[in-house]
Amino acid sequence: MLRQDPPWKVVRAFPQPDAGTLVHLNNVSGGVLAGDRLSLRVQVDPGAAAQITTTGATRLYRHRAGAPDSEQHVEFIVGERARLEYLPDPVIPYARSRHTQCTRIHLAESACVFWWEVLAPGRLASGESFAFERLRVESEISSGSMPLMRESFLLEPKKRPLAVPARLGEYSYIASLYVCQPSREPVFWRALEDELNSVASERTRHGEAIWGATTLHSGGVLVRGVTASYRVIPAALIEFWRRARKAVTGEDAIPPRKVY
Repeated sequence: MLRQDPPWKVVRAFPQPDAGTLVHLNNVSGGVLAGDRLSLRVQVDPGAAAQITTTGATRLYRHRAGAPDSEQHVEFIVGERARLEYLPDPVIPYARSRHTQCTRIHLAESACVFWWEVLAPGRLASGESFAFERLRVESEISSGSMPLMRESFLLEPKKRPLAVPARLGEYSYIASLYVCQPSREPVFWRALEDELNSVASERTRHGEAIWGATTLHSGGVLVRGVTASYRVIPAALIEFWRRARKAVTGEDAIPPRKVY
């Protein structure tokens, strides 16, 4: 750790049985406030293995008049033969929040990444479902000059309601798992897509959750689900991750030291 400034803080790193290192990322302020601009840059050196998780959900607090939108920019640089597992807790946009979330991952040819992301509709226990004003999500995984995955979307529930058949319909949560390793051949990813879609079919129950997997432009696969509650997400993501981890590395996944 070369530098860390509040509100983010890493207390220590924990060695793992597979020679990797587990890091808990803390937000000591308890959430992201209007006008905040958080930046995280992580470099995983050649041959290293890092598992990064958070100690709680990313809570996006309501917008204040006159303040700019809050922002969170995350960048990972993963060296040759290195492995990154980025497993954060859900993003929860509170009522009237405005936020932009950008994640960029740069992979060396033989590097691999496992990254999941969960977007919640808000604080459901407080009656806040899609009560936020704006949530922009920009994501990119690249290797050299080639993008493996690039996605950008803007959610503005008041302007474009999400609880309609053309968007989320009866579902509230969006969960994604990205798995990439540029050096792998397309035939490998097609086989993994088939395996993950078999799991997705078993876990899909209309009215509760819909899951599916697809290969990316090159070098990876994406699993995505929409669910009616958060309850079904952790176990599903861990199963998809375990299957993908075994296929890519030949090793079992090691869940972070947290209670799911």
